[in-house]
Amino acid sequence: MQEYDIIIIGGGAAGFFTAINAAERLPGKRIAILERGREVLNKVRISGGGRCNVTHAEFDPGQLVKHYPRGAKELLGPFHKFMTGDTIAWFEERGVELKTEEDGRMFPVTDSSQTIIDCFVQQASRLGVEVLIRQAVQDLLFHGEGWEIVTKTTQFRASQLVIACGSNPKMWNLLKSLGHSIVPPVPSLFTFDVKDSRIIDLPGISLEAIVEVVGTDLQAQGPLLITHWGLSGPAILRLSAWGARQLSTMSSFHIRINWLNGAALEQVLIQLKENKIQLARQQVRSATPFNLPRRLWQSLCAASGIQGEKRWADLSREELNFLREELTGGTYEVSGKSTFKEEFVTAGGVDLKEVDFRNFKSKVVPNLFLAGEVLNIDAITGGFNFQNAWTGGYLVAQAL
Repeated sequence: MQEYDIIIIGGGAAGFFTAINAAERLPGKRIAILERGREVLNKVRISGGGRCNVTHAEFDPGQLVKHYPRGAKELLGPFHKFMTGDTIAWFEERGVELKTEEDGRMFPVTDSSQTIIDCFVQQASRLGVEVLIRQAVQDLLFHGEGWEIVTKTTQFRASQLVIACGSNPKMWNLLKSLGHSIVPPVPSLFTFDVKDSRIIDLPGISLEAIVEVVGTDLQAQGPLLITHWGLSGPAILRLSAWGARQLSTMSSFHIRINWLNGAALEQVLIQLKENKIQLARQQVRSATPFNLPRRLWQSLCAASGIQGEKRWADLSREELNFLREELTGGTYEVSGKSTFKEEFVTAGGVDLKEVDFRNFKSKVVPNLFLAGEVLNIDAITGGFNFQNAWTGGYLVAQAL
């Protein structure tokens, strides 16, 4: 039986952040991280395309929580105690400088997730935190004096237990056996599979657009990316995050796209009629009004029945109306959903009503803390899921 003061299950972002901050506050305490895999911090390694999107440059807690489809109300108080500015300062104090990109995402100036991994590993080593790999937890037992943690190879004992293992069905089942309620997980960030002749030959095109799910109140605005399999980009990922539960019940559905980023029907029709006069002798397919990518414009013209060398002056009222519809409200069938493989994010986890968000402590089980994606908290892309991990880990460390 190996004995520690604090055991943290999960060698990811929340686990390491908790361990490092706890070790700094509690010198001399024996602290261990148990990781089920062969390596730690895998999600940090692949996040942001290998650059690690550490956080987002939003410094108002009230605005920051608006990026969390689940957990917004619960995180408001914690964000007043530790949020973006604190995260930036924390990393800078440990030799990691962050930079802000145009869309607000923040990365290490090295553009390498290895910088974050090295920081965590070095800090943990400096503070004497033991990192134990290949320790898949099989059972959790709470006795009056503390916890017994059983893995495939070892038994551990600790006074305090922190679970920061991310979306782990095995751990959710163990927590359920201890009395916690688990909100069933569903994918939260996914792209849309769309097989449509209007976009099938246009992978790589990206532009600002508005996308809505037909028959629902789900709508998102932002960069939309045409891919080899359909549609992706921030607009789709936001839609998938906010509609995670609703869309999980729909194997196929229809979306409506305003390729002009919200331009009204009447405004577009007026512009098209002006083009008919001002560009009368020009071929419709050769002109690219509204700053649309040329290939997309030509595809939408074809879908409106405008073929070949037809000139603006020769467009009929019906063709103008068809073109207006394609530009501002074309409907596309979504036949499936593709998740982000290693960067997979779920909606679901420990019911938030069972956690005290002053310190991320369980209300159900003594001496138990929960941080990161093991909770029913998730966010859109942009560094927000990591900020939840940093905030939770920091407040757990304070409470410990």
